[in-house]
Amino acid sequence: MKLKQDFWVGWAIGAIVLSSCWDQTTSQRQQPDIKREISLRAVPLDKTKVVMGQTVYVPIYSHIYHYNSQDQVMNLSATLSIRNTDLTNSIIITSVRYYNSDGKLIRQDIKSPVELKPLASTDFFIAADDTSGGSGANFIVEWVAEKTVYDPVIEAVMISTSSSQGISFISPAKVLKQHKMQK
Repeated sequence: MKLKQDFWVGWAIGAIVLSSCWDQTTSQRQQPDIKREISLRAVPLDKTKVVMGQTVYVPIYSHIYHYNSQDQVMNLSATLSIRNTDLTNSIIITSVRYYNSDGKLIRQDIKSPVELKPLASTDFFIAADDTSGGSGANFIVEWVAEKTVYDPVIEAVMISTSSSQGISFISPAKVLKQHKMQK
């Protein structure tokens, strides 16, 4: 009788654990898409009204080498973060493109110009199991503004928590081209 009772208690605990894990995983997968739809609104772009902007390069490391060998790699997940630092004015993100180590375009995340409101931020994710970029992957981000604004903070965060090791680091953007102000 005690064995039967222990079986049912164990089964109930297992069911609760599994259902709580399933609910978390499902909600985590849906959240980023909902957030992006809310925070990034497509906007028309009148190039004659653009007063400033930049094209920036952001290094992404989808893996790094370790243990004294290029045969030993640690896959990393990467998050590209774009943060509008202006207190009152929006910026317009016109392009977010992901390239591999050979300079080949892997994907384009922004299809048309989108608004990033004052002090808002958005991100673009590369999963650890997505090795298409290689160790020399990068994002090219282009943004413009119709008013003078503070430059956004654009950087990538790479992380891995595989096995019992953990590693994380950031990779800042490098400005490739500064769009001149119109007079």
